[in-house]
Amino acid sequence: MSKMFEHKMVYTFSEGDYKNVKLLGGKGAGLCMMTQLDLPVPPGIVITTEVCRKFYELGGRLPDGLMDEVKVKMKYIEERTGKRFGDSENPLLVSVRSGAPVSMPGMMDTVLNLGINDEIVKGLARQMNDERAAYDAYRRFLQMFGKIVLKIDEKLFDEAFEDVKRKYGAKTDADLNVQGVKEVVERFKQIIRENYGRLVEDPWEQLELAIKAVFESWNTPRAVFYRKANKITPDIADGTAVNIVAMVFGNIGMTSGTGVVFTRNPADGRNELYGEFLPMAQGEDVVAGIRTPRPIEELKKISPELYKQLYDSSKLLEKIKKEVQDIEFTIEKGKLYFLQTRNGKMTPLARVKTAVDMTREGILTKEEALLRVTPEHIQQLLYPRVDPKVKAEPVARGLASSPGAVSGMAVFTADDAVKWSENGKTVILVREETKPDDVHGMYASVGILTSRGGMTSHAAVVARAIGKPCVVGCEDIVVDYEKKQFTVKGSDIVVREGDWITIDGFSGNVYVGKIPTIKPELPPEFYEILSWADEYRVLGVRANADIPEDAEIARKFGAEGIGLLRTERMFRAPDRLEIFRRVIMSNTTEERKKNLEDLIPLLKNDFKEILRVMEGLPVIIRLFDPPLHEFLPSEVELVTEIMELKKKGNSEELKEKEELLRRVRALQEANPMMGHRGVRVGVTYPEIYAAQVRAILEATAELIKEGLDIKTSIMVPQVCDVKELEYVRKHAVDPVVKEVGEKYGMKVPFKYGTMIEVVRACLTADEIARVAEFFSFGTNDLTQGTFTFSRDDVEGKFLPRYIELGIISENPFKTIDVKGVGKLMKICVELARKTRKDIEIGICGEQGGDPKSIEFCHSIGLTYVSASPYRIPVARLVAAQAAIKEKGLELAKY
Repeated sequence: MSKMFEHKMVYTFSEGDYKNVKLLGGKGAGLCMMTQLDLPVPPGIVITTEVCRKFYELGGRLPDGLMDEVKVKMKYIEERTGKRFGDSENPLLVSVRSGAPVSMPGMMDTVLNLGINDEIVKGLARQMNDERAAYDAYRRFLQMFGKIVLKIDEKLFDEAFEDVKRKYGAKTDADLNVQGVKEVVERFKQIIRENYGRLVEDPWEQLELAIKAVFESWNTPRAVFYRKANKITPDIADGTAVNIVAMVFGNIGMTSGTGVVFTRNPADGRNELYGEFLPMAQGEDVVAGIRTPRPIEELKKISPELYKQLYDSSKLLEKIKKEVQDIEFTIEKGKLYFLQTRNGKMTPLARVKTAVDMTREGILTKEEALLRVTPEHIQQLLYPRVDPKVKAEPVARGLASSPGAVSGMAVFTADDAVKWSENGKTVILVREETKPDDVHGMYASVGILTSRGGMTSHAAVVARAIGKPCVVGCEDIVVDYEKKQFTVKGSDIVVREGDWITIDGFSGNVYVGKIPTIKPELPPEFYEILSWADEYRVLGVRANADIPEDAEIARKFGAEGIGLLRTERMFRAPDRLEIFRRVIMSNTTEERKKNLEDLIPLLKNDFKEILRVMEGLPVIIRLFDPPLHEFLPSEVELVTEIMELKKKGNSEELKEKEELLRRVRALQEANPMMGHRGVRVGVTYPEIYAAQVRAILEATAELIKEGLDIKTSIMVPQVCDVKELEYVRKHAVDPVVKEVGEKYGMKVPFKYGTMIEVVRACLTADEIARVAEFFSFGTNDLTQGTFTFSRDDVEGKFLPRYIELGIISENPFKTIDVKGVGKLMKICVELARKTRKDIEIGICGEQGGDPKSIEFCHSIGLTYVSASPYRIPVARLVAAQAAIKEKGLELAKY
C-alpha cells in the first residue's frame, strides 16, 4: 500500500470489498460481488477512486508506482485466463472502463479490445480461430482509442467506415467480410497517423494512456453537468474508479453476442426479465442503435439453458442487492459472462410497483420499500406528462416551477381567463408576472406561463399550491398585453389570444399547438405505499387551502386537516371586492361595521363549504393578512381615470375617484410587507377581525347543529408580541364568542393560536404560548425577516449567483435554512413547550411541502407539516422516511 493512500491503489475482483462502493465505484463493486458469488465474470482489477482524486491533485499525472502495481495485478488476470498481455502468440485483451460510486450512464469513457496491434491481431485470429472477429476487435479498438484517448474527431472514423461498407455493399458492420474489415483497420490506422503523428502500438503504453483518459472523463463538461443536475456532490461521489477487465468477445460468429437485461420491466414494474441482445456484437453495439437488437425472449428459444442461467443469476443479484438490476452480459462461443450489474433506472410507476411487489415477495421490508421510493417518484405520478412518443420541438424554455403538462388557449388577463373558462374553453394564463389580483384567473386556467420570475415567484408559489402546471421566467418570450399576444425572441413566431400552446412544468418547455399528454392512472401500489408511510410517520400531514376544491383534493390524498386556510381570497371575488373597498374607505368604526355586515353572510357560506368538506378533521383559519392597499386600484390607474373624467366634466364620479386616490395615497407604504398588515390591521381595525370571527363561529355552530363534527381553529398572523394576541382576543374574539353563543344557544368550540413568522415571536415564544393554544410557522415571511431578503426581488437579482458561489447552498425560500431560520424555529419550539407542554406546533409555509424541510421539521419535534394539496402524498412519504432514518435504517450502499 502506498503511503499517500488509505487503501491499496489496485484490487483484484477476488479481493475487493464490494460493500465499499465509494472506493471501488459502482461497476467495480458489482464485478467484485459477482466474482465472489462465483458467477461467470471475466477476471479483472479495479483502480480505486482515491487514485482518481490523487490524479487531479497531481495536475493530471498518474501517481508514482501505480503502473508498477497495475503490472503486478495484471498477472491475476493472466493466471485466470491462461493468456498474456502483450503476447502475440496467446494475447490477452482488456477493456478499460470507468465506474463512479453512483451510476452516471454514458457520462464517462470506456475503451474496449485494448492490448492489440498489427502482430497481436494475428495471434488473436489464431486464438479465436476467426480472422474476421480478430480484425473486427482491432478496428473497434482503433476507433475507440483514437476518439477517447487520442481525441481524434469521431466523424473521420465514421466516414471512413461508411466508405468501406458502401464499397463492399454492406448494410451493417456485421455484413462486412474479413477483407472489408481489414481495409477499415488500415483506413483507421492512417487517420491516427495523420492526426496523432504515430500509432500507439505498445500495449502497456495503450493501457497507461487509457487509464489517464478514463480519469480525465470524470471532469468532462457532460459529466460535470450530469453531477450538478443530479445533485451528486463530492461527499456522494468524488472521482471514478478504473476497471481493467479481460475481454470476452461477443463478435465471434452467431454463437456469440451481447445484451442488456433488467430483472423487472423498468417501464411498468412487471416481474419479467426485460431486455435485448444482439448476436455477433460487442457491448457498444446494443446502445449505439447500429443494428436492431432482439427481445431477450428470443434467447429463450435459441438457447433455453443460457436463458435459464441468465434468469436465475439475474434474480439472485436482485435478491442480494434488494433492487431491480440493470445487467450487461456477453456470450462468447456459447458461454455466458456478466460484465456489469447496477441498480436499474425506472419510471416512477415501475419504482412504486417494484417496491411494493418486492416487499410482498419478502425481498424488502416495508421500511426498505419506503426508502426506495423518492419524493420525485410520488410527485411525478400525480401529473400529466407530454407523451414521449410525440416528436415536438419547444419554441421556448423557462423554469419548470410546478409539474404537469397541459395544453390550452393563450389568454393574457386573469378576467379573460375566468370569462373564457366559464364559456367552456381551456385556457393557459400568460403574463409577464402574476400578482395577487390574478389568482382568480390562475384558478380558472389549466396552467400558467410567465416571462419573468423565479422558482418562488408569486406564479410559482401559487401554482404549486393549487396544483397547476407552471413555467416561469421564460425570457424567450415577449408578452404584449395591448395586442394580447406574445412573440418568441429570435424568430417570427407570434402566439395570439386564443392560439393553442402547451407548457411542460417538468422540463420548462413551451410548445406551440396542442401536444398530446398522458394522464396518470394511479396504480393500487401508490395507495399501498402511502398507507405503509402512515404506519411509520410521526409527523401529521395537513394541507394549505384557499377554496373547497383544494380541501377535497387534500382529503382525497390523505390530508389530516387544513393547516392553513387563507381568507384573503374570499375578499377578492368581484361581488365581495366592492363591499370590502367600502370597508376600507369608511371614515368611522360604525361605518366600517355597517359595511362589514354585508360581508359576513358571504364569508360564512365560504367557511361552511370548507368545514363541511373537512368534517372530523381540524381546520386552521388564518385571519386577514395582506396590506389593505392591495384591495384598491393602483395610484397610476386612478390618476389616469381622473384625468379622463376631468376632460368629460363628470363631477360626481370625479369626486369619488379623487376620494379613492386620497385613500390609496394614505395607505401607501415604503415596505408594505413589513408594514400595516396581519395582526396590525386587526389591532387598528378590530372590527375587521371581529367580522371574520363571527362568520367562522357562526359557520361552525350551524354545522355542529346539523350533527357534524367540526374542529375549528382561528389563527392570527404576523404577531410579534403576546400583547397583540391578548388585544385581538379581548376586542375581536371574546365579544363575538359571547354573542354567537347566545344566538345559537351553545358554547362554540374553537382553538386560538398564532402564525409564527416574525423573528421576535420566535424569541418570545414562551410568553406568546401563555395565550396561544397552537403555533404554525409561516416560514416564507420568517425567512424574509431572518435574511432581510425580499422574496420577490432576490431570485432575479443575486440569489442564483450566491448559490453558484456557494455563499448560500440552497434557495432558502424552497428549503428551510437550518442554520438560521431553523435555529429560530428550534428555539421557538423549546420555549413554547416550557410554557405549554402539549402545544401543537406546525408549519404552513412553502417549505412545508419540501422534502428536506419536512425531515428538519421531524427532527425538531413539530406536530405536523402543512403543504399544498398536491404535495400531501410527498409529505406523507417523507415524514415516514424521516422517522425510519431516525431509527438508523439506511439504504444498502452497494
